Amino acid sequence: MYADFALVYDRLMAEVDYDAWARHYAALLEQNGVSQGARVLEAACGTGNLTVRLAKTFQVQPSDLSQEMLSVAAGKAKAQGLSLAFVRQDMQSLASHRPQDAVIAGCDGVNYLLTDRELKRFLSSAYMVLKPGGVLAFDLSSEDKLRRVLGSQPQVLREDDICYIWDNAWQEDARRLHLSLSIFEKLPTGAYRRIDEDQVQKAWTREQITRALEEAGFEGVACYGNFGFVAPEENAQRLFFTARKPIK
Repeated sequence: MYADFALVYDRLMAEVDYDAWARHYAALLEQNGVSQGARVLEAACGTGNLTVRLAKTFQVQPSDLSQEMLSVAAGKAKAQGLSLAFVRQDMQSLASHRPQDAVIAGCDGVNYLLTDRELKRFLSSAYMVLKPGGVLAFDLSSEDKLRRVLGSQPQVLREDDICYIWDNAWQEDARRLHLSLSIFEKLPTGAYRRIDEDQVQKAWTREQITRALEEAGFEGVACYGNFGFVAPEENAQRLFFTARKPIK
């Protein structure tokens, strides 16, 4: 998973406004008392699009399970003159040699946790690496987005040197979206390379996430809709959560 996909991922996500995403995370952390220069562990950093932006404000420790994604991310950081130590680790077993002021998991990372056990492991490991009073912040695609907007609606992108066909299938009983991508990348020889990628995302509800955070020991759980600072409406496409590790 993600091996060849890492090489074309950014082409497929070209329209995403990562600057706005990074600004929103910085604002969420600031709102919770995490100031500039704070230590922030980033889980599921992918190809580093948030990483290189957050690194302008915080001391970021980026991590991801995919070595291929990390290689792409490290190349971006080097190109921007950033000295970052990318770590290969699962978001379900986060570790750090120093307590962190914050942990973040952006861009749907939590949607890839498919079971209660996996969600619990992520929250527990985030709790362990945070200092007392530290903040956890993450976002996920809502059920409305996965079921109604993406579910069973194929998408096609065609450009001069790349094409992808994206088929989605919503599984109601498991509340999961199965994503199947077929990517055709034009090579310098004129031939095309086909990359097939299958992924599954879980639709977590606000209530499920809130309960899991509280059971993991967090307090002050807040949930915001889309990129605002108010409670999400029923048709919100994205949910942002923040929670704090108690000061004991």
